[in-house]
This record gives sequence, structure tokens and C-alpha cells, in this order.
Amino acid sequence: MRRALAFLTPFGGAVAPSPAALAWFPPVGAVIGLGVGGIWWLAARAWPATAAAGVALAADVALTGYLHLDGLADAADGLFPPLGRDRRLAVMADPAVGAFGVVTVGVILLLRFGAFASTRADPLVIAALWCGSRTAMAVIARTLPYARPGGLVGAFVAGQDAADDTGRVAHRGPFVPALVGLALAVGLAFAGRGAHALASLGAEAAAVGAVTLLARRRIGGFTGDVLGAAGVMGETAGLLVLAARW
Repeated sequence: MRRALAFLTPFGGAVAPSPAALAWFPPVGAVIGLGVGGIWWLAARAWPATAAAGVALAADVALTGYLHLDGLADAADGLFPPLGRDRRLAVMADPAVGAFGVVTVGVILLLRFGAFASTRADPLVIAALWCGSRTAMAVIARTLPYARPGGLVGAFVAGQDAADDTGRVAHRGPFVPALVGLALAVGLAFAGRGAHALASLGAEAAAVGAVTLLARRRIGGFTGDVLGAAGVMGETAGLLVLAARW
């Protein structure tokens, strides 16, 4: 769990990633979501909805250490312009942020702010959405090819085929994090806001799928930036459905 915390948050210390950490992504995501949702709920009791929305955004940035927004910016710079595969990967590895990244992050932050400001605070639903986004990251990392050999996220996929104590090789597939994450996210969503929250999880899955397909088509797999982009886009789609008038 500490390795998952160290990768997904500023907490957990300097610990190298490992394939085993992926199984902890769903519960860590739920904890982050409970933190963001809880701060949002408290802020909504102290300030108007717009101020509480700003506090929720700041809480999310603080609890994730800007990691996923940085991934979104880099992924936008690499996946959206008309470039070759190698150039896309080089752009995504460049720490500088280009116009595509700036505009994409700006639009997404506005959408997230608007969604937070347009619905009542519900920590359980935020926990469900944040659990779902980290579950998606774990599933992507265990199903898609890694597009940048030698990168940091490569530690999550290296050595996933390991021999057990009988000498047989067992593949650590996406099933455990997927099942754990799905059960946890659905349970939290239903407890928080019933069918409406379940619909927001469906929107999150659709947005994650769109990012994943785009990355697979344009760079042949995923990178750490793609994981961050998929998570942020999924959460944003879920928040917008949560704020929709039914």
C-alpha cells in the first residue's frame, strides 16, 4: 500500500513503484476521494457553493501533488497535435507545457469547478469516482503495452509474470484490482446517491475508455501521462453527470 500511496499522492515517502502496488490503487483512490469529498462537505457548510468548489479543487490538487494534472497536460501536448509516434513520446517526456496542455487543463479545471459548484457535496460519491479512476489506471497498466521502455511507470509492469512456489508461472493480470475497484466504487456510489451516482461511474468509464483508445491508436500503448489523463478525464465526466439535472 505504501508504494501506491507514494505514487498517487505526495505521501508514502520515496519508494520505488512495483507491480504489486497496482492492487492497492482502488482503495488508495477511495481514500483520496474521501479526503477530497470530506473537505468539500466541510467547506460547503462554511462558504457558498462556489467557494466550496474552489476548496474542493485545491484539496484534490494538494492530495495528488499535481501529478495527474501534469499527466493530463503532457498527454494533451503529445496526443492531440498531428505528430509521429516518436515525436509524440518525446513531447510527452518534455517537462515544458505547450498550448494544447495549457488549454486542456484550463478547460478541465473549469468543468470540474462548475460541477462541484452545481451539486451538493457528497463524500461517498467522490470516493467512488476517485476509486474508479485509480482502478482504471491499474487495469490500463496491466492490459495495454507500455509505450516508453525505461520510464518510471515501467516499474509497474516489469516482472508481472512471476513463478509461484510450485515453479509455475502466474500472470498478475488486471482481475484483482478490477474486481476490488468495481465492488468498492459501486458500493460507495450507491450508498452516496443511488442510481444517479452509478450513472456518473458509467460516464467515468466511457471517458477513460476514450482516452485509452486514443493513446493506443497514437502511441501504441500507455505511459504515466496517459494514466493521469485517463483518471482526470474520467473523474471530470463523472462529476458532470453527477451535477446534471435529472
